[in-house]
Order: sequence, then C-alpha cells, then structure tokens
Amino acid sequence: MAPVPGSGLAKGLAVTLRTMTKKTVTEQYPDVQPDLPPRTRGVIGLFEENCTVCMLCARECPDWCIYIDSHKETVPPAAPGGRERSRNVLDRFAIDFSLCMYCGICIEVCPFDALFWSPEFEYAETDIRELTHERDKLREWMWTVPAPPALDPAAEEPKELAAARKSAEKLATQQAVLEATQEAAQQEGPE
Repeated sequence: MAPVPGSGLAKGLAVTLRTMTKKTVTEQYPDVQPDLPPRTRGVIGLFEENCTVCMLCARECPDWCIYIDSHKETVPPAAPGGRERSRNVLDRFAIDFSLCMYCGICIEVCPFDALFWSPEFEYAETDIRELTHERDKLREWMWTVPAPPALDPAAEEPKELAAARKSAEKLATQQAVLEATQEAAQQEGPE
C-alpha cells in the first residue's frame, strides 16, 4: 500500500501542536541552581599535597593544556648516617580551560590522586586569556569535589586501609611496651 501524500507533514504538525499546548518549564538558572548529577564534570580540582610533579598529567593531555613548573630540593636524611634525597617541589600548576576538552585523561593517569572532577561550572570569563587557572584557583575547586560513593558493606577492605591499620597497631604495641619498660625503670629507681 502506498503512503498517503502529505501524511508525513500531518505527523509533523501533530507533534508541533502537541508541543505547543504543553506548559513550558523554564529553569530560573541564575536565581535557582540546577540539580546536577552526582559525578558531573565541571572543572578539575588540584589536591596539591598529593602532587609529586611526575608530569604524567601534562604528558598524557591530548590538548597540552596543563602547565607545570617545578624545582628540585635536597631533603636531609631521615636517620643519622643516611643519605640526602632530592625531591621535586611544585612551583606552578595551571590548566588552560580554553583548550581543555574535559576528557579526564589527566585525572585517570594521576597515580597519586592529585586531580579530581569538581561539579563547579560557573567560571566563565570575558577574556579568553583569563581561562588559564593557576593552582590557587584549582585548589579552591578541590573543596567542592563530592565525596566518593560509599563502599559496598560486603566488599573487601581496601589494601591501603588494612596496611595502615596494621602499622598503627604495631606502633601502638611498641609504644605500650616502651611505656611499660619506662614505668618499670622508674619504680626500680628510688629503691
């Protein structure tokens, strides 16, 4: 059976008429903040204490929009007779959001969890040159990062937490033994 001439036009007009009769819903954006999904990709926040200046994020960025400057410092030995170590110190960490394509590769490759997605999206500027945000601004956005989802109660405890708990228990045991020996020495001393 051949289609009736003009049936496509009639279907299109029917959709238009249905849409025209519905009440419009306007988001009052500047006055009312939108409800964003929990893991929204807004901007990238920097947790500076975790950054070891390994440069993986800058090397893996397909847009080359991450700028990192650092210098080396010599750290004194932790124990007497040890050797001095050198470590990188972060001088500048900046992201040019006019180039960033929000792919998240930098966050995925960071081995030390220094970069996170923040749901902040209100960072528009009138000049494109002001879209390069330095580490102070990236650190401010870090505090808007939502907490990670809760672990499954039936899940195995993370290895990091288990190792930290074992070392804390070992340290507490050593401290208790040390206090007991000091107490015993103080009791024997006056006699």
